Amino acid sequence: MIAVRPMMPEDVATACRVLNDIIEIGGSTAFEIPFSESLFVQSYLDGVDKICSHVVLGDQGEVAGFQWLGTYDTLPQDCADIATFTRRQPVLKGAGRALFAETSKIAAAMGFTAINATIRADNRMGLSYYDKMGFRDYSVAYSVPLRDGTPVDRISKRFDLVAGPAL
Repeated sequence: MIAVRPMMPEDVATACRVLNDIIEIGGSTAFEIPFSESLFVQSYLDGVDKICSHVVLGDQGEVAGFQWLGTYDTLPQDCADIATFTRRQPVLKGAGRALFAETSKIAAAMGFTAINATIRADNRMGLSYYDKMGFRDYSVAYSVPLRDGTPVDRISKRFDLVAGPAL
């Protein structure tokens, strides 16, 4: 069983490193500039838009990834927004599934009816993860430019908390 718990201040350094490693690798997040720990805290731990933020722990109790759920101005009030980041080395198999089990339970208990995930079209791993969790495509933002001007589509997927995962 993989341990998941709410993110705490002492998790920030490691969780921020997980995110920054993913940014450095490139191609799997819309973020292109690394986070400082203070920006990470503002974005994922203490932000006014945060609903919940959880970490997943590896075999030695170390932070192996995190998932954030929050509000987003362009989404309906009953739809939360999600972001998931797990370390690339060593991979903790099942980390994303364990995080989503906790996050979706909290979202449903708080009265949300859906969760939105927006993923870069070139992020095959992210698209596959959200598909496996039961998210379904509902819109595309075409040709959103990266910092260097390269256009990359953003695919928005929705998980229906009322219906649950597609079987």
